Amino acid sequence: MMHYEDAVNWIHSRLRLGIKPGLQRMEELLEKLGNPHQSIRTVHIGGTNGKGSTVTFLRNILEEAGYTVGTFTSPYFERFNERISMNGVPISDESLTKLVERVKPIAEEMEDSEWGGPSEFEVITAMNFLYFAEYETPDIVLEEVGLGGRLDSTNVITPLVSVITSIGMDHMQFLGNSLEEIAFEKAGIIKPGVPVVSGVSQPEAAAVISDQARQKQSHLHVLGEGFTAVATDHLPDGERFRYEEDGASESFDVTMIGMHQVRNAAVSIKVAVLLGDHGFRIDSGHVKRGLMKAYWPGRMEKVSDTPLIFLDGAHNPEGVAALVKTIQERFEGRHVNSVFAALKDKDLKPMIEPLSRAVDTLVLTQFDFPRAASGNELLELAGRGIVADDWKTYVDEYVASMREGEVLLITGSLYFLSEVKPYLSKKLENNRINK
Repeated sequence: MMHYEDAVNWIHSRLRLGIKPGLQRMEELLEKLGNPHQSIRTVHIGGTNGKGSTVTFLRNILEEAGYTVGTFTSPYFERFNERISMNGVPISDESLTKLVERVKPIAEEMEDSEWGGPSEFEVITAMNFLYFAEYETPDIVLEEVGLGGRLDSTNVITPLVSVITSIGMDHMQFLGNSLEEIAFEKAGIIKPGVPVVSGVSQPEAAAVISDQARQKQSHLHVLGEGFTAVATDHLPDGERFRYEEDGASESFDVTMIGMHQVRNAAVSIKVAVLLGDHGFRIDSGHVKRGLMKAYWPGRMEKVSDTPLIFLDGAHNPEGVAALVKTIQERFEGRHVNSVFAALKDKDLKPMIEPLSRAVDTLVLTQFDFPRAASGNELLELAGRGIVADDWKTYVDEYVASMREGEVLLITGSLYFLSEVKPYLSKKLENNRINK
């Protein structure tokens, strides 16, 4: 019998096959597993930023209405199992191991087929379908797109609703060098006759999505047109906004910080409304409580009040733009010290330059990950800042000396934050105990 560590190691070993866009291999793998994806009801969520937050808003709304909800998300934050979760609870080690035992022989047998063996993401995607079809049977599964949409391995489903949260310049080596090209890839999740909810704001990207929806005869619901969200107040730990649709208006609070989260919440509300056409009974009380409960790690996440420390996974230019806006709205008159680390294959200059202008001190560092950029490489792009070779030593020393009115903002790659969060949580806990 396989052990959990062996199961996870085998999944990761599929990484050597790289990213393999295209659906033939995925369809072949699923056919050999009995097509589990055809027996689950899904919402398909794509977009450059905001996918994870939208998933968590929608999950909490549905749970408040009494439904069981499966989620498939990436990347994980602290533990691999988080990627496949039921009502927010990650899959057990035992179930994950059993799934690998089912998928592994088929994947290895496929090595000699015309399509070749499945990649890491294809394997995990297949495991998620199998889990929700046979092991747990939730009322609905929220499937997050891995990369792009059109050729992403999740794009074998016909969902009840498709969602495109936002479009930005990320993963250009796979998706194209313009907003239109990227929007075309993201719009690939639109299915004939299936309604689409879009939070996309740029006219050139929105036009592509509109065109694809028209070709597929899918009813398109666009934030800012059919339904709107108007921010009314910055709360100490969140935002208040007014949601308006069909002449009706209602006020909601979210406990996630930033105007982009208001947009994600509004998109989630619209999806919940559309699920009503499929028998889901969701009222405004469920929405209110769900939005208040929703939490997603590493998205302007406050990990300490005294000293004031936030983690934010701004890992592409649009993510940094949202972060800069939040800094301007929230931290006026405070000294903001930002520690930043990122992956080499990102579009780094348009991330570092705006961040460098928005904060008082910019600290550039690296972390233990194959594609991580070094602090010195980041400094070359930034033109200003401090290099910290060891982020742990820097954070330890800075946290010990933080004064009233200072904010520590640790940002960049989500892989970086997934190293920082457990370390920082333990450190802050020890500090509290020793006081």
